[in-house]
Amino acid sequence: MTVPFGVATGATALSGDLTAPADAIGVVAFAHGSGSSRRSPRNVAVARSFQDRRLATLLFDLLSEDEARHDATTGSLRFDIGLLADRLVTAVDRLSADATTRALPIGLFGASTGAAAALVAASRRPELVRAVVSRGGRPDLAGHALGDVDAPTLLIVGGADTQVLRLNQQAAHRLTGPHRLEVVPGAGHLFEEPGALEQVADLAGTWFTRHLAA
Repeated sequence: MTVPFGVATGATALSGDLTAPADAIGVVAFAHGSGSSRRSPRNVAVARSFQDRRLATLLFDLLSEDEARHDATTGSLRFDIGLLADRLVTAVDRLSADATTRALPIGLFGASTGAAAALVAASRRPELVRAVVSRGGRPDLAGHALGDVDAPTLLIVGGADTQVLRLNQQAAHRLTGPHRLEVVPGAGHLFEEPGALEQVADLAGTWFTRHLAA
């Protein structure tokens, strides 16, 4: 069952959707990429595959509607990793306190710039975040926080996304906690090739199941 799950940060109210199977073994909060929202078809598809694995999912907007409209024309907020991470931390704190999810270990799934926000949030909440997955992410934008991430981290990159692959390889060398880099052969940045997104969902779902159920 999916229920509204708003996240309030100061005077800003962010919309979210929480789907929690009755026998959930963990909960995964999604941090969408630049110019996207909680309704991203790719993240919705991945979330459904997680739910089949008994993982609750939180899809929420990192920006308000007004902020999203402003960002669509200026691009000024999508790379504000500090702002995005602050909001993701607020979501993690709320998940840890909510009656539905407080007993569940938390994972973070970040795409594009949302991956950097997920890594920063994991570094700030090491006692709560048990696993991180980056899909076509920009972990390099997490900066010095990379060295403070204790949670097992999986970096998934398309083989044809050469620039982002190089950035992920460099970021992997800076991660001090358990981590792995997985390359989906022939896939581009958005994993739109036949079967590519399914591979992402399988890799990520296996990672979360392993580390959240432990």
